[in-house]
Amino acid sequence: MEIKNKMSILLVLSLSLLVIGCRADSSKQLHQQSVQSQTSVNRKAKPVIVILIDSLMNEPLLKAIQQGRAPAMQYLIQKGQYFPQVVSSFPTMSVTIDSTLLTGTYANEHHVPGLVWYSDQRKRMVFYGNGVKEAFKIDQMQVFMDVIHQLNQVHLSKKTKTIHEELANKGKESASINAIVYRGRTEHVLKVPRFLSSSSRVPEQLKIKGPRWFSYATFTQLDPKNNWNTSPWKKFGMNNEFSAQDIAFLIRQKKLPSVTIAYFPENDSKVHKKGPTELEGIEKADQALQTVLNKYGSWEQAVKNAIWIVMGDSGQSVVYDDRQAATVDIKRLLSRYRLAKLNQPIRKEDQMVISANERMAYVYAINDNVNLSDVVKDLQKEERLDIIAIKDDKHNIRIAKGKEGVASFSYRPGGNFTDEYGQSWTLSGEASLADIKINNNRIKYGIYPDVLARLYGAMNSHEGKYVVVTVKPGYELVGESSPTHIGGGAHGSLHEKDSLVPLIISGTNTRPKTLRIVDIKDWILQLVNE
Repeated sequence: MEIKNKMSILLVLSLSLLVIGCRADSSKQLHQQSVQSQTSVNRKAKPVIVILIDSLMNEPLLKAIQQGRAPAMQYLIQKGQYFPQVVSSFPTMSVTIDSTLLTGTYANEHHVPGLVWYSDQRKRMVFYGNGVKEAFKIDQMQVFMDVIHQLNQVHLSKKTKTIHEELANKGKESASINAIVYRGRTEHVLKVPRFLSSSSRVPEQLKIKGPRWFSYATFTQLDPKNNWNTSPWKKFGMNNEFSAQDIAFLIRQKKLPSVTIAYFPENDSKVHKKGPTELEGIEKADQALQTVLNKYGSWEQAVKNAIWIVMGDSGQSVVYDDRQAATVDIKRLLSRYRLAKLNQPIRKEDQMVISANERMAYVYAINDNVNLSDVVKDLQKEERLDIIAIKDDKHNIRIAKGKEGVASFSYRPGGNFTDEYGQSWTLSGEASLADIKINNNRIKYGIYPDVLARLYGAMNSHEGKYVVVTVKPGYELVGESSPTHIGGGAHGSLHEKDSLVPLIISGTNTRPKTLRIVDIKDWILQLVNE
């Protein structure tokens, strides 16, 4: 292979992997400024600014505040409301969570199953970016197109409406800044970098539909001067500073729309590398937030003139620092089956496909002779596995656990049992397997928040016959070449360590109907219509 072609592949990988959930290291220490305000608000409802900080968690945030490393978030908390335990989506991976945030639905309706999944219809893996080793074994240009185009324009269900689409239908404007999921009503043209468009498989420009105000790393910026933040050493624009500068541009130009959704990605990679107690990523996110707040002249004016929603997307669990102990190799557990290879098309003799998403995985039976109940028995031999679930012929979700014998639990929507979110269910078997307690037909969740609805979402998120499997805290699932985070942190599972995130609200006394990400969309729309 020529050096030029090798470089093109590396750059494709860089763009594809960095767009989803990662990374950059550039921010100067910023302090609150006292200058004349450059913005005015001429509408009845205050503009809503949503800042999503990847892998933001309660305990490290409070510790960062205690150490004086997050003054902006501390200020917003003091002037507003703080909820330390908001339930995320499932799998607890950015693409699925952001799809839930934008559509107000779980994966059974928005149809974005995870970071890595297998399309039975297309007979191929869908890969939004999960690690270099895995990516090198997959069609690079397809990876690029899945991330940049297919996710929003094809895979995200057209039957669900994003917050941007709902606002556009009501004649209101919105903005998306570096957000992974962004679909709207306005057509935009993404300028594809020359090193990519030189390939006959990638056009020079990609047409997409997003909100009225739209920026997306190196592909398009709101602030013409933000090109400085899109260099390769700044992760092609997928960094906090890029996001902050484009929000600040809207404020400075007095063009802030009804809702702005912005993504601060850098904390995620810090936590993956150093573990959930790492504070540097929170400090950098707070510095970027300071940049935005300062554009109002004072933080007091910022809270007075806008509604601020600062939140995490998922938590992360500690991964043990002993590789052999920390990783659970699904291939080994299913060695009696013929497993499809990442670098080869699906063959007629293949029986199974594995899509590992850090601490959860989809295990697909692509051969009619494979019985999912037998697969579950094979998986149950591994005590480090946590939730193991399949959907039976009657569309019940059946749950088993590693090393738990023959005990099982099944459920389906509708019935006489009601949970704290007003959802009704039919339950059968050992509810303790899902850490559920029942009293007078009332369901109380334990270490798996909103487990019934979230797992149901994943089990009905896409076509195919598959098992959903998660691991206990401390462990990570690995497939053929999936990345690991030994001694660091990882997410993906149903466990509360992966599933609970903090929420800061300032500028309004209201809150979502429930403390779940799935209910935030409706609340934001109510704020806009006040």
